[in-house]
Amino acid sequence: MTSAIIVAAGKGTRMGPSVDKIFLEVAGQPLVVHTWRRFDSSRWIDEIILVVRDGLQSSFQDLASTSRFTKPFQLVAGGPERQDSVWNGLLAVSPQSEIVVIQDAARPCTTDRLIGATVEAARETGAAVAAQRVTDTIKESSDGTVIRQTLDRTRLWAVQTPQTFRVALIRRALAAAREKGLSLTDDTAACEFIGAPVRLVQSQTPNPKATSPADLPYLDLLLRSDPCNSIVGPPA
Repeated sequence: MTSAIIVAAGKGTRMGPSVDKIFLEVAGQPLVVHTWRRFDSSRWIDEIILVVRDGLQSSFQDLASTSRFTKPFQLVAGGPERQDSVWNGLLAVSPQSEIVVIQDAARPCTTDRLIGATVEAARETGAAVAAQRVTDTIKESSDGTVIRQTLDRTRLWAVQTPQTFRVALIRRALAAAREKGLSLTDDTAACEFIGAPVRLVQSQTPNPKATSPADLPYLDLLLRSDPCNSIVGPPA
């Protein structure tokens, strides 16, 4: 059995004050609906856990009803930080689940092919992450004003979601990180902390995340041009 945890409890402060990015309309639907539907329609996923800000459960129930999702799902309250939200989601995963796929709610273009590739890689290695090679030249700066050095981009990857794990492994890794009081920006870092290998799975198609207002037109274009996406509305 494979579970998906969609992390939808963040505030998205870079979108601006009082803006909840996952409810912003993109390609005719709230952003989170696109992401949720990717996993609801995926042949790799058996159940979905949405980690949401406490108090917004009714909003997500309404989305589920209007969008006619079919897979079993649970709504779980998020925590203060992302890793706390993921931990809460892990506690809700079915006891029968062997693999868990962790996804950003604000990353709506993830393909079923990519979900499946990370699931298969996690079954073999224990942990896997969607990623793309870095193509820009990357500079390091100590103070944010002067370049310190140029990094070797041939060794650099930009990681995304899904981040997929054997359930027992990610629980052990996050428990160890929580015990040490570590603050992690993604879940694979917990595996790195305990020395568990993580397989890179290269994204073959664009898989961006909505972070700032400038990302929305690009996401709209991708979703409207995707033949697998059947829920886009008319052009604005």
